[in-house]
Amino acid sequence: MFSKHEGITEKTEPVNQDQVNWTDLTRQDEADMAGQGKRQQFKRNFGFWSTLGFTATLMATWEAVFFSNNTALVNGGPPTLVYGFIFCFFGSLATASSLAEMVSMAPTSGGQYHWVAILAPPKYSKFLSWITGWVATIGWIANTAAGVFFAATMIQGLLVLNYPLYNHERWHGTLLLYAALLICVLVNTIGAKLLPKIEGFVLIIHTCGFLAILIPLVYFAPHGSPSFVFAEFNDLAGWDSNGLAWFVGLISANLPFIGYDGPCHMVEEVRNASTVVPWVMLCTILLNGALGFAIVIAFSFCVGDFLTALNSPTGYDFIEVFFNATNSYAGSSVMTAVLIALVTCASFGFLASASRQTWAFARDRGLPFSTFLAHVDERSALPLRSVGFCAIFVALIGLINIGSTVAFNAIVSLTIAGLYGSYMIAIVLLIFKRFSGEPIRWGPWRLGRAGLAINLFAVGFLFISIVFSFFPPGIPVTPATMNWSIVVFGGAVMFGLVYYAVRGRKQYHGPIVEIPVVVAGEHRA
Repeated sequence: MFSKHEGITEKTEPVNQDQVNWTDLTRQDEADMAGQGKRQQFKRNFGFWSTLGFTATLMATWEAVFFSNNTALVNGGPPTLVYGFIFCFFGSLATASSLAEMVSMAPTSGGQYHWVAILAPPKYSKFLSWITGWVATIGWIANTAAGVFFAATMIQGLLVLNYPLYNHERWHGTLLLYAALLICVLVNTIGAKLLPKIEGFVLIIHTCGFLAILIPLVYFAPHGSPSFVFAEFNDLAGWDSNGLAWFVGLISANLPFIGYDGPCHMVEEVRNASTVVPWVMLCTILLNGALGFAIVIAFSFCVGDFLTALNSPTGYDFIEVFFNATNSYAGSSVMTAVLIALVTCASFGFLASASRQTWAFARDRGLPFSTFLAHVDERSALPLRSVGFCAIFVALIGLINIGSTVAFNAIVSLTIAGLYGSYMIAIVLLIFKRFSGEPIRWGPWRLGRAGLAINLFAVGFLFISIVFSFFPPGIPVTPATMNWSIVVFGGAVMFGLVYYAVRGRKQYHGPIVEIPVVVAGEHRA
């Protein structure tokens, strides 16, 4: 029998208390799970440092500066990359801070759609919660596709660099994408118990790799002038408007900051989650933002003739820059291999977050085949079916690479639209709550009086980022250079709306509260 309270659906359902691993729970975790009426089904293996390692390597900010800068260089050159990065840093910091308040308030793996159910007016709560969960799921699956896409195509770039006679085809890149995806699946299934330790180790590589690339790049490469980096705007995209070109180029600065909500979807596997996860999100933005900005400045000074770099047969301008700096096939290959390894490791986290988002939404009956996808394997305590489901859809998105020469823009735009859209819905509702003066059940982590201003800035940043992510990288536009993400995203949303109208609205009633709940302070002997 169902009843509703603040957008949450209550359902009487027996709880198998033997599934709860009490040794992993703190009193705050017990209280948080009890407050949301959710059963503890996962082991809480993550602490602050392992979660920081997970998020920092998942975002891969400084690494992404190298392989995402192409659109910025075409749409303005180094100034777009530099000033766009600064804008996206502060926008991401404001957004992460806003999300941090909400994850502290309701730390469940559902993340955005769960918060929307709590914050939305009762009349609209059900639908807004559902559409938020739908686009967030799309965004995380697309983000996983972006990670393995970059790993695969950078491998292709190294093959072109070292074997000039290699006749690279886009379908070769798709096959390499599938190989990288298989590794991610294995880590998230067979090797899942080692994931916290792996992420802690990768955090060390993430930091050491930064120095291993920055030092030889700055030492060996010729340096441009400050005016070239900070003042000379070159619009090669044909927009005839420097302002418009700058906004289109923001996609290159946005990608390095995508993923800071990753720990929100792993929150039921983190100890002291309502405090640890908010701090991890902010610390990750600050740490990765500092490393990323150093790479932005270094790369902008060392890029040299960026027209030559942009036309590199490797498909990546940074590989050309590495080679020009070192004059060594071995040196540039090693530097690129570090990036390939790190973006592959980041994809481990992408798939983990995507599968938890999918599992949580299915648990609340928001997806087709929810009963199947919400299953947690008893032996491994993992959502193996959701991992497989996400992997299948990543493989399908990878097919875009075969038909489009700007697959990068299409996949990244799909990620930005899905994730940023879900962020914006939740933050807008939080703003309305603040303005209305209605009581909000805050968690232990809060922004205080600065909260409203930070929320408003975050919404403006998200709106700009979403709109311009759908633009093609330049004009004139042909079928091969079209940014097809608007079609893919629009099609996915339309399919979802049809599903919701036909079946979803009958089975989705908002996040389910599993009754009886585990009460804070109640322990097993």
